[in-house]
Amino acid sequence: MAVSSPLPRWAPTPSPSRPLWRWGGGTPDAQTGSGGGSAGWSLGRIFPWASAWQRRAPAGVDGRGPAGFDGVEAAPSTRAAVAPAPARWAGTDEDPGVFLTWEDVCVTVAGGTYGAQPVSILSGITGHAGPGEVLAIMGPSGCGKTTLLDTLAGRLGPGITETGSILINGRREKLAFGTSAYVTQDNVLMSTMSVREAIYYSAQLQLPGSMSAEEKRAHADAVIREMGLGDAMDTRIGGRMTKGISGGQRKRVTICVEMLTRPRLLFLDEPTSGLDSAASYHVMSHIARVAAREGMTVVAAVHQPCGDVFDLFHRLCLLAYGRTVFFGPASDATQVLH
Repeated sequence: MAVSSPLPRWAPTPSPSRPLWRWGGGTPDAQTGSGGGSAGWSLGRIFPWASAWQRRAPAGVDGRGPAGFDGVEAAPSTRAAVAPAPARWAGTDEDPGVFLTWEDVCVTVAGGTYGAQPVSILSGITGHAGPGEVLAIMGPSGCGKTTLLDTLAGRLGPGITETGSILINGRREKLAFGTSAYVTQDNVLMSTMSVREAIYYSAQLQLPGSMSAEEKRAHADAVIREMGLGDAMDTRIGGRMTKGISGGQRKRVTICVEMLTRPRLLFLDEPTSGLDSAASYHVMSHIARVAAREGMTVVAAVHQPCGDVFDLFHRLCLLAYGRTVFFGPASDATQVLH
């Protein structure tokens, strides 16, 4: 049973030159995003990726994996899940989730010299991630974790060629602002600001102009507490030269900035890099908890997580030399790979 969040979700500001996207079904309130209370800020009411939530996974997202997969995928686990998020999100028409699927994805980069052959970075990568799930992309350094993450997020730079199929809810769609977010490995924050000031400032920039200043501040406060930073609201962020919050808290502030728009799809590049095991667990446990409650689809590139953090992952995509070694339930990886 889906649990609706009391927090508002991002809705685009109407523009005379760029009218809002309209989806085919639903009530006038669902089409325009208008209405009383917090319903006006519901991202699900103006979600541009599907006209209605399908209560089944698209083709290739049935637990067996899409066709053409040549790696190792475990059979569905019979054990109880360790992670706090459900294996499938019970979506509704008003609050659709996101099924992200990719099949036979290949990425090549041009050679360093004129006439040189293109260099393959990823070859034949296939997988999927669903609402309420946390998918971990793991592997040794240089195996293509960040490249795969950037490919799925549509962030590849010039000179890089991508082939294959990437589908959102079974359709080819481009990611839109407010419906997806990408948390980079580096924390780009103002060291002189407090946690509250940094999130308030981002809220003023990202949230729609139709929200009042009080509503934006209330929403920012809710996101801060949601990520477990309520006790550090008025603490300065700090940096190399000034004392401030811890590294784990700094990472959570970075995630808070991206979660202000209530994205349905969240990409994380090395969210636990440079953190100890306790801080890593605090970061990932808050993300898993939000994903479970909000039906968010989370894809994270992770390097050497501790056991407690690994138990939070629902699915694992293990890469080596640009190819898939294992894809399936994270809880089955040990017994399959031994």
